[in-house]
Amino acid sequence: MALCEKVFAPLLKHNLTVVYHTSVSHYVWRESNTAFQKKNIIPTVKYGGGSVMVWGCFAASGPGRLAVINGTMNSAVYQKILKENVRPSVCDLKLKRTWVLQQDNDPKHTSKSTSEWLKKNKMKTLEWPSQSPDLNPIEMLWHDLKKVVHARKPSNVAELQQFCKDEWAKIPPQCCNRLIASYGKRLIAVVAAKGGPTSY
Repeated sequence: MALCEKVFAPLLKHNLTVVYHTSVSHYVWRESNTAFQKKNIIPTVKYGGGSVMVWGCFAASGPGRLAVINGTMNSAVYQKILKENVRPSVCDLKLKRTWVLQQDNDPKHTSKSTSEWLKKNKMKTLEWPSQSPDLNPIEMLWHDLKKVVHARKPSNVAELQQFCKDEWAKIPPQCCNRLIASYGKRLIAVVAAKGGPTSY
């Protein structure tokens, strides 16, 4: 259990999909002849739907940073996300030097270049099984985030991204602490199910 309290748990490449409500009118104050400048345009998605890919992390002391991923995810992009978000999150959450990075076995996480990058940057990782959704404590946070973002009814990609960041920042530290504290029960349930699905 002591180890679980030190686990820093990121989530990679998760898509949030919502149905946009395109009947909502938006008004923009602008100067003459600037209608098509980027700052005066609100992006919309045809056919009433869209998604964003985000990376997030948390520890027992609360949520860390949430990053929106643009374009294709590969090892280089993953390393850039880690570089820009892990250490700042560790500082924000006031974690001690004994923190451990938890990631799954996605090829981008275990590639030679990522392994070398993690070693060079002295980031210790937690050994992790290949198929383990019931073991990842961040899945509950992800479920809750989808629910609250959907309830806010974003009407375009920009709003969806902003709502994700807003709601992630609102996650109470007590919620994160409960997820880490219940990790022992999660492990027992997975062992009892012989690696099969559990209620988590």
